[in-house]
Amino acid sequence: MRDYRSVSETQDKSTPETLGAGTGSPGDTAAAPVKPVIPAAAAKRANASVMGMIIALVVSIAAFLPIVLMNPSPKTDGYRPNVNVSAVAQNATDVAGFTPVAPVTGDTFRPNYARWESGTGSGVPTWEVGYLTPKESFIGLVQTVRSNPTWLLQQTHNAPVTGRRSAGGMDWELRDTGKGEKSMVLVYRGSTVVLTGSAQLDEFTTLADAVVKSLQSNPAASISPSSTPSP
Repeated sequence: MRDYRSVSETQDKSTPETLGAGTGSPGDTAAAPVKPVIPAAAAKRANASVMGMIIALVVSIAAFLPIVLMNPSPKTDGYRPNVNVSAVAQNATDVAGFTPVAPVTGDTFRPNYARWESGTGSGVPTWEVGYLTPKESFIGLVQTVRSNPTWLLQQTHNAPVTGRRSAGGMDWELRDTGKGEKSMVLVYRGSTVVLTGSAQLDEFTTLADAVVKSLQSNPAASISPSSTPSP
């Protein structure tokens, strides 16, 4: 009779070895990442492209740098027109029929325009000067010999009379909109002067003082029959 136990023992001994030889840890493959290898020629071309970009950038900067240096930024805080108020006022005297005021303010109040307006639309010809104040606000000066209530309301933005203010030894009418805009009005020596803007009252007073001095140094304005204010 054949003894089958030897076969069983052989199988029992070989099975673990056979199983052990075919198995492996699943993590062994994942633990070794694949590193791409760039050929030397491709790496050389990539480096050459980067260097080309850097060289092009340097060349561009070198080309524009002289232009920037030849056009430096202005040292002032913006464009300031050179307006000679006195000269423009003298030129307007003949057409105005009176000598317009030209307040002497030194360098504190900077005029940015001075002009004579014929008043085609309003019927009231005016002398107009705009001033930038020392505190960077604005005051507009308007002078006419043909003032009327409607025109005056327009110039003062319909602001009500809120009081009086002394400037240059004269009593000015003060009007305030309550929204930052205010006006000082003076009727003196045949003409009406209106100062309007958003500046503070101390700056209004300084400019008004210079206006009175100019009015007193000029001949009094005479109103012809054709320039009589309309109601």
